[in-house]
Amino acid sequence: MNGNIRKFAGRLVGAAAALATVAALGVAAPAAADAGDAGDAVPAGTRLAARTQPAVQLTAYTYSGEVVVPTGTIKQGPFDQLVNQATAAVLDGKISSDERSIAKYLFQQMAADVDRYIAPTTPERTVKAQVGGLCTGWWVTPDGYMVTGAHCVQMSDQELSDVFAQQALEKFNKQDAKQILKDLRGISADAEMVQLAQQIYVTFNSSHLEIRGLRKSLSVLQSLPGGGVDKTAKEVPAELVSVGESYPGKDFALLKVNGQQNLPTVPLGDDADVRTGDTLYISGFPGLVTNTPWFSLESKLEPALTEGPYNARRTTKEGVPYIQTQAPSYHGNSGGPVFGRDGRVIGMLIAGTVSENGEASENESFVLPVSIIKEKLNEKNVHPAESLTTRKYDDALNDFFQRHYKDALPKFREVQALLPSHPYVAKYITDSQEAISSGRDETPLPMWVWVAAGAAVVVAVAGGLVLLMVVLRRRRRTSGPAQAPAYGGSYPAGPYPGGPYQGYPDGRGVPGEPEPVLQVGGGAYPVQAEIGPGPRPQIPPGRYEGRQEASLAGQEAPRRYDARQEAPAGPHGSPWAGQRPEDGHEVQRPDGPTRYVRPAPSPYEGPGAAAVAPGFQPPTRDASAQVADLEREIAELRRRLEQRPHDA
Repeated sequence: MNGNIRKFAGRLVGAAAALATVAALGVAAPAAADAGDAGDAVPAGTRLAARTQPAVQLTAYTYSGEVVVPTGTIKQGPFDQLVNQATAAVLDGKISSDERSIAKYLFQQMAADVDRYIAPTTPERTVKAQVGGLCTGWWVTPDGYMVTGAHCVQMSDQELSDVFAQQALEKFNKQDAKQILKDLRGISADAEMVQLAQQIYVTFNSSHLEIRGLRKSLSVLQSLPGGGVDKTAKEVPAELVSVGESYPGKDFALLKVNGQQNLPTVPLGDDADVRTGDTLYISGFPGLVTNTPWFSLESKLEPALTEGPYNARRTTKEGVPYIQTQAPSYHGNSGGPVFGRDGRVIGMLIAGTVSENGEASENESFVLPVSIIKEKLNEKNVHPAESLTTRKYDDALNDFFQRHYKDALPKFREVQALLPSHPYVAKYITDSQEAISSGRDETPLPMWVWVAAGAAVVVAVAGGLVLLMVVLRRRRRTSGPAQAPAYGGSYPAGPYPGGPYQGYPDGRGVPGEPEPVLQVGGGAYPVQAEIGPGPRPQIPPGRYEGRQEASLAGQEAPRRYDARQEAPAGPHGSPWAGQRPEDGHEVQRPDGPTRYVRPAPSPYEGPGAAAVAPGFQPPTRDASAQVADLEREIAELRRRLEQRPHDA
């Protein structure tokens, strides 16, 4: 039975441990499930924008210098010839004869061939000018390597001349047009005539423009420590490390900003990460926002996220692959990263379609695949890497979107310590504090609390089981069934469970007396004798009163049993052991023709009885159970005696 108890207890302990673990995980699991539900409620674009925007920066390239243009003087000979042509046209009826119609004819002919009618002369006119553009770039290493487009860092000579002419020559063009209209006396200088005159000098001044002292600079617009992306942002110089060919070539450029560390980065994916039909996300700074006066500087410096399907993969005549997508893009988005749904870069925005009036169309955009970007980075031995800032920031965002604001807050502060100029972490710190103050925090208890609770459950259950085992073991000692010996075998020496006989210290009867006999049905036999013939010991008479003797016909005198030696509990549990005539007690006689057999020894007596405290009364078995055991043994003895031959 002990083995069964131990096995059962072991199973209970194991089950309790498992239940405690499951309980801890079960309590934590709903919180995690709720967190997952909360996370799933956040749109993919929202989560992607929050993770990637810190690494997306506004870039700027600037050209500055002096713009020099000559003074335009009308060539008298060619101009006189033009006047004669106008007179002939009037006579032929090709134009009207009024002065306005004649002047309009002259301006149109001069604008068509400016150098034939106007010559560059002195004095030269100069003006300081600065031109440039804004694009998008993104960090690929924590120490300041940035990727952007080639056309975002340089301009061709023709493009540069056109941009300078458009910006610096407007003043000269207006002055020259005003002068020629003044020379043509009697001509009304209405808006149409002014426009025609200006067109002549726009063409002349642009074609004779010269740029002196040209200087070029590249920069990244970074916020100051603690300022976030707002009016405290400043331009940080960048170095051009590598540049490819502008679209439709491999439109790629690599910048390096020195003195940087712990910058946020974005991870690079693979071309195979996306295919036709997948949603693409473009992050960048659209020019329609950055170039308008209607928005604040703070709002201009936050990147916009657009999305659209992957339409097809194209290849230019130069053999360069491009991805066509319907994700909207605008001037200023150039150089920006394009993401798949998993938040990894799959390409870089380079170009878009242009409408008839020169405006960019948002319907189609073209993306340089990430494989080309990796190729160019490898050429310069630049290896993209995730920064510690990004890892911590993403971890904090996970908690934030799960509404675990108490967990997110210290992580955001750690990010701020790693990168004080982080553009968004200060806002998240404020939002987390407000959420905690307003009671919207859903941070679960730490895991160690659940582990401790589980351990407490295990300890409590184990303690209860140990106590249960002790109680069961004691009950087994006191109330377990007596071990009856085989019939005819000797009883082991030892005390009786109900207590020793009075006056008999060893519980074995009268010292010096022979072994008692058991009288059953009229035949008395020694308790230790074997069944069968053999000499029988003689029992001295006179020492045992109250014996019932009976003889079987034709049998020897029965063996006797001494009622004083041992006595079990009475029918109602009251012991009669040790009631001897010498002590003034009448010996209780058993009913019927049989006497009680010797009961099993008690663990509370014998050699170990000295260890029992004085006055200790060991628990007794149930009386009915004892009587039942004795009755079964007597019945078995009677059956065997009846089967014994009469001459035995």
